[in-house]
Amino acid sequence: MRIKICRKEAKETGYWLRLLDPVEERLEQERRFLLDESVQLMKIFGAILRNTRPDAKDSR
Repeated sequence: MRIKICRKEAKETGYWLRLLDPVEERLEQERRFLLDESVQLMKIFGAILRNTRPDAKDSR
């Protein structure tokens, strides 16, 4: 359940980062970097959720 919350928080962070309209180029670069990080975290948490479900198939 906590992983679902983490994924939701990363998604919400990405939402707010997309709403930002930075004036300086330096801030735009940092916003893009943070947005990419939030996407990567969403993918990681999503993979954890898929692989830890009780009905997930064992790929061994």
